[in-house]
This record gives sequence, C-alpha cells and structure tokens, in this order.
Amino acid sequence: MNAETSTTGATTDTLASDYRTRIVSSLSEIGQSAWDQLIALQANANPFLSFAFLDALHESGSASVHSGWQPQFITLWDDAGLAAALPLYVKGHSYGEYVFDWAWADAYQRNGLDYYPKLLSAIPFTPVTGSRLLARDAQARSALITTLDTVQRSNRLSSTHILYPPQDEADQLQRAGFMLRSGVQFHWINADYTDFEAFLETLERKKRKNIRAERRKVQEAGVRFRHIAGRDTSEADWQFFKRCYDHTYAAHRSTPYLNLDFFLRIGRDMPDNLLLIVAEQDGEPIASSLLVHDQQTLYGRYWGALVHVDCLHFETAYYQPLEFCIAQKIACFEGGAQGEHKMARGFLPQKTWSAHWLAHPGFADAIDDFLKRESSGIANYIDELNERNPFKS
Repeated sequence: MNAETSTTGATTDTLASDYRTRIVSSLSEIGQSAWDQLIALQANANPFLSFAFLDALHESGSASVHSGWQPQFITLWDDAGLAAALPLYVKGHSYGEYVFDWAWADAYQRNGLDYYPKLLSAIPFTPVTGSRLLARDAQARSALITTLDTVQRSNRLSSTHILYPPQDEADQLQRAGFMLRSGVQFHWINADYTDFEAFLETLERKKRKNIRAERRKVQEAGVRFRHIAGRDTSEADWQFFKRCYDHTYAAHRSTPYLNLDFFLRIGRDMPDNLLLIVAEQDGEPIASSLLVHDQQTLYGRYWGALVHVDCLHFETAYYQPLEFCIAQKIACFEGGAQGEHKMARGFLPQKTWSAHWLAHPGFADAIDDFLKRESSGIANYIDELNERNPFKS
C-alpha cells in the first residue's frame, strides 16, 4: 500500500483543492511537529492521538508489523503542509481492538473466504473515543474519506473498520457508505464535588454503604497509596508497574500486549499526561494502576497486583483515580471498556461507535441486517441501565 499519488478533494461551495496523498508506514515520515499540530486542531483530540503515544507503540514493537499491526497511515498534503491523516493499520488478526468481529471472521472462513488481512483505524489496545478523520478543515476531511474509499477498494482487502470515532465522524462515515455499530462504556462525571464524601452523598444509600465498606477493607489491610506524576516516575517505578501488568495478564491466562520499552517511552515523552498509582502494604509495593489524562478527562488504562487483597482493584483502579479527578477538577473519568459493575460506583452508560465497510456485497448485507438488530438491543440495554441509575432520585 505504500504510495504517493495526487487526489482531488471534495468541493466546498465551488472551490476544489488538490492534495498529494502519501501512505506512510512510520510516523517519522510525517514528523512530530506536523502530526501534533494537526492533532491540536481536532475537536475530539486526546493524549492517545499524540505523536509520543503512537510512536511509542510502533517503535517499542508493541504495535508493529511483527505483532500484526502494520502501520499504513493515509496522509494528505498541500503546500501548507499536512492537511489530513487517518491512523490506519493492516491487520492479520482481531486482537487488541475491543470491538469484536471474531464471528464475522469465522463466517468468512466457513464460506471459504479470507477475512484477514483487513484495514483497521484505531488506537492500538485503547478503547477510547477520539478523532480518527484527522483534518485541518471540512474540505480536507471530505478528501480524506474519498481517499480512504479509493484505498479500500483498490487493495482487495476484505473490510475496513474504524473504531471509537466521535458521533459526528461516525455519521459522516455512514453517509460515505459505512455501516455503524454501537457499544457501551461507563464514564464518571465530576459534578464539581468538593471531596470524595461529597460524591458519595449523591449516591443511593446502599451504593454509598458498599463503597465505604470496600474502602475500609483495603485500609484495614494496611494498604497505603502513592500518586506518582509521570514526570516523577523512575525506571524502577515502570519496572514494578510492568511486573504488576504482566502478573494480571498471566492470572487471566493471557499474553500482555505492551512491553517495558513502551512504558519507558511514554514515561519519557509524555510525562505530563501520566499518573501512576502505587499500592503499598507493610512498606512494600503490591499493586499499581496507570492512568492517562489531559485537563478534561482521566482515562483508566492498565492495572495489576502481585498479591490479593479484598477490594484492592476497586480502590486502586477506581476510588483513588476518582479522588484525583476531584482534587484536580477533571470533568470526566473514563474507566475503560465494558464493566456493568462500574455503575454501582457512580459510572453511567455512554454510547460508543464504530464504522464498518465490507467489500463482499453478500456479507455486507448480512452484517448490515445484524447491526440493525444489534443496535436496537443496545438501545434497550442502555435504557435498562439508566433505570438502575445509582444516584439519588
């Protein structure tokens, strides 16, 4: 797919602009300044779109050709520089995506067709909503979608999947022929709480009582916590966190996606966006969680523990981060993918989106029918969740 061509962008009013199209396999071909300047223009930017985060994934080998994530970013250029970009990967599997299409791949295989390789636009291993159609303006965004359509039709791949775009981009992709799929995450919203107790007072009595009991169990076990800002982390801190991260994956009989080099790179290159929470018992570290944040949102990412303490996960991955949000006046805490159990802790359901294009007309029709039925089920599910709102009436 590596190529440099010329494409004519869609018109805005009566004007048309020509862009040079480059498919790049490394962010170094774009440059950090050009990339981050484009990200700064997006209405739905977040730290995971930054050059530092994506480059760490690629250069550490965590998301690379060898791990089944072949970067093939579509970029549009004009005389003013980088006009638009789409983070895009050629993938030979569906690991690390959080929008599950294993059944689709199985259906292809049972019918003697290849589902892999496929095209995927996503932040590897990161189920966070954010801009995917990165563009300087509406005209460049339209040209980017036109270019994507050309690429996906000319490379004989089974499909294209764009995960966790904001709703406006999802709607634009739908108009361009993509099918939309909805999902659910759980987010906590900061209602200008003065402290954690003020937040608890907004919950129903039973929910409030249960949280206090969970926190008390951890405190009575002698566990104490340290919050380490990214700029204050040491290599030893990252090594300990990686031990916790690996241990939790092993406990679930799974293989970790991220290596130590990745964590060291983000610790060095984006320290102002990181928070490491370390749990200690009898003066020894026993667990840790890593969170990513900007001024508006805290993102729960990874957690792990070396020993078992009742309710330690809730304290390390939820309650300590919530205290950080309240103290720093951060508006939202996104706790990651899935997890109805988060509702009992003050998180509420939020709809997420993905967009899908399939080259095979028969499978496209079948999946379109499936998604329509699934969408109705998701809507009913969200209604049911909202009826179990944990807050006082």
